[in-house]
This record gives sequence, structure tokens and C-alpha cells, in this order.
Amino acid sequence: MGSTDAATLVRPGWCRRTESVVRSGDPRRSRRCSRVGGAPVAYRAGVPHPPALDPAYRARALQRLTAGVDVLVVGGGVTGAGIALDAAVRGLSVGLVEQRDFAAGTSSRSSKLVHGGLRYLEQLNFGLVREALRERAILLETVAPHLVRPLPFLLPLRHRVWERPYVGAGLTLYDTLGGISPAVPRHSHLSKSATLKACPSLRPDDLAGSIRYHDAQVDDARLTIELVRTAAAYGANVVPAARVESFRRDGERVSGAVVRDAESGAELSVPARVVVIATGVWAGRTEALAGVAEPVRMRPSKGVHLVVPRERIDSSTALISRTKTSVLFVLPWGGTWIIGTTDTPWRHGYAHPAATRADIGYLLEEANRLLTSDLAESDVIGLYAGLRPLIDHQGETESELSREHLVRSALPGLVTVTGGKLTTYRVMAADAVDAAGGQLGVELPASSTDQVPLLGAAPAEGVAADAATHPGARLVRAQDLQRLAARYGALLPELLGLVVADPALAQPLAGGSDHLAVEVAYAASHEGALHVDDVLTRRTRIYLEAGDRGLAAAGRVALLMAGVLGWDDATRAAEVARYQRRLSAELEAQQAPDDDEAAAVRARHRDPRIA
Repeated sequence: MGSTDAATLVRPGWCRRTESVVRSGDPRRSRRCSRVGGAPVAYRAGVPHPPALDPAYRARALQRLTAGVDVLVVGGGVTGAGIALDAAVRGLSVGLVEQRDFAAGTSSRSSKLVHGGLRYLEQLNFGLVREALRERAILLETVAPHLVRPLPFLLPLRHRVWERPYVGAGLTLYDTLGGISPAVPRHSHLSKSATLKACPSLRPDDLAGSIRYHDAQVDDARLTIELVRTAAAYGANVVPAARVESFRRDGERVSGAVVRDAESGAELSVPARVVVIATGVWAGRTEALAGVAEPVRMRPSKGVHLVVPRERIDSSTALISRTKTSVLFVLPWGGTWIIGTTDTPWRHGYAHPAATRADIGYLLEEANRLLTSDLAESDVIGLYAGLRPLIDHQGETESELSREHLVRSALPGLVTVTGGKLTTYRVMAADAVDAAGGQLGVELPASSTDQVPLLGAAPAEGVAADAATHPGARLVRAQDLQRLAARYGALLPELLGLVVADPALAQPLAGGSDHLAVEVAYAASHEGALHVDDVLTRRTRIYLEAGDRGLAAAGRVALLMAGVLGWDDATRAAEVARYQRRLSAELEAQQAPDDDEAAAVRARHRDPRIA
């Protein structure tokens, strides 16, 4: 490679499965970059006070988008949010539009794990595992220590002679790929008695012991929302319920998009020097809308997860076990367990993937092979289905398809990123912004988001101790303060400020699991929630944990949101009715025998924000 000097400061690099070279500068040697079409701006090392994503902010952001941006990101999942943050940190003007709600798709329907992927070792994909483990450490230690936490797993062993050395060797490699000083404890071997002590619900027959290792767990929707807010703090204009209707063209070059405000129906034109598509499973369809002759081919894979009460499984640790077609996870989640996942092709609409009776039966059967809990369908208090954005490679099954990501520029002024996994969102974002820099024709500082903590990043213990002196703390029960500190991190004073202004917000939310009323008000006033569904499904865990999927809480949630968003009685009633119809459609779809019937049932009630 050629030499570099202080004037050029570029390094060639290749995106994973890339179709274009990306070039970027090194922020350790250059702290400035050129805003395209404007004067140079300093690289921002600090984060200003975050804006509240309330209706006034949304209106201003929409107006600012019409003036044009350097980079317009289409898609408000974890990858799109990561791209918006990365580009804004590098000094570019950024817009982000999402047709529904932030994290409404796959980014709120994952296994909620930050992990390297043990099964990728079996596929000999050491590079992907090493990269994912590096990202795990960055999230745990710097970017989101308040949201990403170490999680111990037991991997039960059934074969007494060969399995322990075989699996142990794999986990030794897993630990090694995690670095000299891994962010989580190294694996250890447990006897049969020690295994049953850690998890009394494991079936003892043929049990030969287990191996304990660690990965990490995250609230995926909250991670995405905090990424969005952090991007906004760095100057990005982030707008939910704003869908791309068409793309602007200047000859062969994509030069922006025409966006429909799903709330008002208004149409606006957004000039952009580069458009980045980060729509996950929708990537091919979005490219086709942009006029790409041969859009990227996606093969979505459906992953279903069940939620059962915590008391139904007696274990102090998460569990992982191989199945015939995939991997079974049993994961602690608040007062519940999440059991997943499936890995089957999905050939229907992408907006509302539906679980079936067959999916539920499969997961319960696999869980009961592992456990003595004798779980039945009546134990299932929650359920969700998501789509993995797998890139289609003919001849491979869903479980064999690579989780590596693709970055490409199919048209001038257009960059697409898709594939990948939650754990590596930051790498995907960096590669996409590198490619956007190439399209812009400017030298950007190298990505430094590995050093940029999200807004709430802080240890929960320190947050709770500091918050104890806040005037709002005396209005909240001690256990609630601890839970809020663990969930919101350094953003907790914003919630306590709302409680000071209205002490009634410190009360528990009826039907809302262990959530407080202030969390609903905060979701609408600070986190961009526009509908009851946004709060119950993504801003809180009520949909998963309440037992009735939030039905009892919907009316109170609508009332609290009305105070922030200015809804009248008719709007409140319509919001509750819409949520009830959604749940009714989901519950009916779950009784369907196959995807065809389930998809038809679920399609009867669509999110109106989707065209």
C-alpha cells in the first residue's frame, strides 16, 4: 500500500462482502473533516444535552430535512441508528427517516443477545466470531454498559466420553477470540451435581454435566432508541413515521428522497448528497424503489420466541442447547423466561411476521426435551416473531446462510447495507459511512463510535446513588429507583424531573407489570413514541411481561400519552381500539397451522404507517 502523509491520511479498507472500496481518515491524527458544501467543521468530541424527541422536535426535524443533508439514512432499526450516529460524529449533516417506529422491525424482535455466535465456530467463520466478540466488549465496557450486561449460560452435556473435550475446545477458542482480557469470565466445567444445583429444572437422565460460559444480554429496542437519541444529540435529524415514497434523481445519481409524513399525510422533498438504505429485510425492495436494476436478493428467516413466567423454570442461569435445525435458548428476562428460536423461511409480507401453532409446538417440544417443567401452550404469556435479514445465496439453508453483512453502491449517490446481526451493528454502520464518504468524494475521519458512549451509559449502581439526592427520588420507591437506574442509566434524572413536575407519575402503571406511569410520559415526551403500540411494545417491556400483552394497560397508556401529545377523547379511544385489533389478530394467527394462514390472518390488521 502507498504511504500516507498528514495531507491525505487515508487508509484503504474492504467492507465485509463488499462491492466497493471505502476510504477514510484517522481521527487520531486528524480531528477535522469537511462538511460537504460548507465550511470545515470540528470533530465533536463531546455530546451536548440530548434533545427531547417530542412533537415539537419532530416538526423542526422535518422542516430541517427539506433544506437538505449530506447523508439521508432510510431505516430506523439498530443499523440505521448506528449509521446516523457514526455519520454525525464524523461531522456530516444527517437525516434519518423510519416508516414506522424506531426498532419496529427486527431490532425489537431479536433473541436480545450480544454474542459471538458459537455455531459460527462450527462453520469455521472465525473472522465473524472475532469481530462480534470485539463488539461485545465495546458495548459492555464503553458504549452501553447500562444496557448490555454479562449473562452466564449453561451448555448441558449428554455424552460422557467425547462431548466435554470437544465442546471445551470450542469454548477455549471462543474465549481466546475474545481477547487477552475478555469482557466476561472464561468458561468453566461443571459436574452433574453442580449443573443440577445451578439449574434444578434440567432433565437429569443422561446428563453428564455442563460447561458454563458467558455472553451478554441487551434490551434491543432500548439500545436502538438510545442510539437514535445519541445521534440526535450530535445533530442528526431523526424522524419516525416518515416513509420514503420515491427517490429523487439528478440524471443517474440519486439525490435524495420524497418522504411522506405518516402522521399528517404531508409530502416533502429531502435533498441528500448520499442516501443510505438500512432497511434490513426490505433492502431489495428499497433498492428497487430507487431504480436499481438488480436489487439485492434477501431471504428472510423467521425467528419466533416464546415468553413464560419465571416460576415455571427453576434455574439461576441461561441455557443453550443444540436442536436438529437450530439452537435453543432459554433466557432470563425480568420476571419471565424467553425461549427461542426458530429458523425457517418466510415468504410473506415483511411488516408483520406471524408465529403459528407449529412454531409454538416446536419450541415447547424442544424446551421439554431439555427441562422437566412440562411446559404447555397455556404457560405462554407472550410471543414475538422477527425476520433475520439474510442475503440470499442459492443452495444454502436458512441456518447455513452467512450472518456477514453487505455494503454496496448500486447507483451513484446510493449506498445499501444489509445482512449482519445486532452485535455487529456498529461495524456495519462504520462500513456504510465509509462507503458514503467515497460517494461524497471527501476524506472523513475514521469511525470512532467505539469510543462514544450512548447518552445513558453509566453503571446502574452509581446512577442510583447519584439520583438519591434528586428531589424526585423521594417520590419513587427504592426498588423502583433501582430498576429505573438499571434501565435508563444516566438519563434517569430526566424521568425524575417529570415526577417532580407531576408526582402522580411516580405511581405504578395498572396492568403494566412493574412499570411506572412516568415511563409512558417519558416515552412520548423524550423518546419519540407516537402511538400506544410504540410504548407497550418497544419503549417498555409490558407487551412481553404483563401476561395479557398490555391489553389492561392500554387505556391508561393512552391517557398518559394524551397529556403529552394533545390527543382528544376520540383519538385516545381510536388508539386503544387499534391496539386491541392488533392483539386480536396476533392471537388468532397463533392458532393457524402454517405461515400461509397465519400471514393472511395477521394482514387483516396492518400498521397504518406502512403504505
